[in-house]
Amino acid sequence: MRHRKSGRKLGVTTKHRKAMFRNMATDLLRNGKINTTDTRAKEIRRVVEKLVTLGKNGSLHARRKALGYVRDRAVVEKLFSELAQRYMERPGGYTRIVKLGYRRGDNAPISLIELVTEEYKAKRKRRKAKPKTQTESASKESSKKKSAEELGLVEQEETAESLAGEQGEAEVTEAKSPKKSSKKKSTEEPALVEQEETVESQADEQGEAEVTETESSEPQEQADSPEKT
Repeated sequence: MRHRKSGRKLGVTTKHRKAMFRNMATDLLRNGKINTTDTRAKEIRRVVEKLVTLGKNGSLHARRKALGYVRDRAVVEKLFSELAQRYMERPGGYTRIVKLGYRRGDNAPISLIELVTEEYKAKRKRRKAKPKTQTESASKESSKKKSAEELGLVEQEETAESLAGEQGEAEVTEAKSPKKSSKKKSTEEPALVEQEETVESQADEQGEAEVTETESSEPQEQADSPEKT
């Protein structure tokens, strides 16, 4: 497994691969474009973009590093003068790969790798929307009210709101009225029960009083009867 191992071997030795990349990078910087296989174009792109970054740096150390890789002094001079000025504002992506098809014979995919010549146009960054503050919302509402007053729409809105408020209050009172009647019934029921209990207690007391009167009248009648005899 080739974990953490970047790059392609391309079926050749290390010395052969390094020399091939050096020659192809030199030709690309000199001519601006070359035709090669798709895999080799992808590998050369990594080398050329690093060289362009050195040219944009423009220091003596960067020039010596570029001369250590590219052996042609004229190409290095072009890299640090012409190409560095062309790509000074571009943050990256100095090359383009265009697929051309397949090669006759071995059917290998062929690609065109070239240096980008278009001018770089920076994209505008989208600003995040700031959270609205209370002062901003109040100022917007006041401006809306002023514009509505000018058009004469405030009175219409107020009348509509008042009508809606009256309708809502009527609905609320209608909804509360059955609850009130049920509450009244519930409060009246214990009062009726108390009245019935008081009436029953009074009737019981009257009955007991009558019984006591009848019992007291019977011995008096018995005492009167022997006197008459």
